[in-house]
Amino acid sequence: METEATALPDVLIVRTKAFQDSRGFFTETYNQAAFAKAGITEAFVQDNVSLSTQVGTVRGLHFQLPPFAQAKLVRVVRGRILDIAVDLRRASPTFGQHVAVELSETNRQQIFVPAGFAHGFCTLEPNTEVQYKVSASYSPTHDRGLAWDDPALGIPWPVAPERAILSDKDTKHPRLAALAAELF
Repeated sequence: METEATALPDVLIVRTKAFQDSRGFFTETYNQAAFAKAGITEAFVQDNVSLSTQVGTVRGLHFQLPPFAQAKLVRVVRGRILDIAVDLRRASPTFGQHVAVELSETNRQQIFVPAGFAHGFCTLEPNTEVQYKVSASYSPTHDRGLAWDDPALGIPWPVAPERAILSDKDTKHPRLAALAAELF
């Protein structure tokens, strides 16, 4: 396994080795000891899967407040996404900045998003399936969101706002400036 720092040093791209033969391939997507050796020591407590049937589906930007703040390990098993992480740690020198990484079934990369970041993605292919591990269980009272299209974030979404497919909940999240007092 290899990790690569992104423009936000705590957000990591994770690459695992794939062993290919005439049948296809095998890869180990998570190994606690290997991840710990790479500095990722979170204990993941839940696995989640989302299927988005249409291109331009935006999920996010989501996060949870402490004590249920979640680190995430995200990968795509079918399709392709633009994955986004936004630093919400007020004391961080990268507060309000984002990183965007393409994840796909072909590149088999994963992204590690630590607690204290909002996370979301946009599908680039139909029938995209995303799997991710989280380090804390879902808590409705700690669940929050950040407006995906907040111009202050400068995220280069691959879909125009009027064509984005969002849940009703994701259309109502506040902008970063309105969230500042509540953040990490």
